[in-house]
Amino acid sequence: MKRRELLLSATAIMVARPARAQQKAMPVIGFFAASAATVEATEAFRQGLSEPGWVDGQNLTIDYRWAEGHYDRLPAFAAEFVGRKVDLILATGGNHAALAAKNATSRIPIVLSPATIRWQTAW
Repeated sequence: MKRRELLLSATAIMVARPARAQQKAMPVIGFFAASAATVEATEAFRQGLSEPGWVDGQNLTIDYRWAEGHYDRLPAFAAEFVGRKVDLILATGGNHAALAAKNATSRIPIVLSPATIRWQTAW
C-alpha cells in the first residue's frame, strides 16, 4: 500500500466514524512511533492529509508521541490516546508499536504504517 493510499484510508476511517454523544471540536489523530520520526516523514504525513482537505490545527488535531527507542513507553502512549478518546491511532515503528495499539483498544481504528506490518499471524 502506498503512503497516499494509507493516508487517504486513515482519513476515510476517521470521517466515517459515527458521531459521539459529546462531539469534539475537531477530530484527533493520536500518532505514536517507536523512534523519533524524521521531519520529512511527519511533513509527508501532514501533506498527505492536506490533499483531501485535512489540515492540522484547522480542522484536525494530530497529537504526536515519540518513544525514542524505549519500547516500554508505547503501551502508555496507546493508553493515553484511548483515555483521550482520539478518533484514530496511527502506530509506526515495528511490531511493538502495532501490538501496543492493538492491546490498548478494540474500538478506536488503528492505522499501521507499512513498515510496521512485518508479520502475518500476530493479530
